[in-house]
Amino acid sequence: MASKNAASPAVLTRAAEAEIASDPSSVMTLLADSDTTGGLMTAYRSTFAEGAPGAPAHFHTRASELFYVIDGSLQVLVDEEISVLNAGDFLLVPPHTPHAFAAAPGCTADVLFTFTPGMARFDYLRLLGRVMRGEASPQEIKDSSERYDNHYVDSPVWREVLAAGR
Repeated sequence: MASKNAASPAVLTRAAEAEIASDPSSVMTLLADSDTTGGLMTAYRSTFAEGAPGAPAHFHTRASELFYVIDGSLQVLVDEEISVLNAGDFLLVPPHTPHAFAAAPGCTADVLFTFTPGMARFDYLRLLGRVMRGEASPQEIKDSSERYDNHYVDSPVWREVLAAGR
């Protein structure tokens, strides 16, 4: 797709051509990373199986993360508050805000994730899949926190919710 704005070209990702990154509990459709959007955004779609763990508590220092639930229900932590997002719900998490997410108990979830400004995330998502499949060490994720601007934090609230299965 052509664009008159050379600094920020239009980006079209056809469903049939999108890269799929999967792990045992989710399928991620990689739509646009910062290198193809001129740094404007990163976007991917994740479909979570029932009981899928999603992401532990973490924050980003440079980007806002946007969630749009296409179908199902996603349980989220923002700071210390737990909410359930349902189909059609939208959430914006600003930088430096601890958050976590998982498929809501008893539910699947189909979610569009967008980061703005864009961050190189696709290699991180590929790494997550390798770790979940036992092909890479969790230490690699810890070692990459600055590179991918994904900083894990402890959240007793999130641990309690997951342990209780709520």
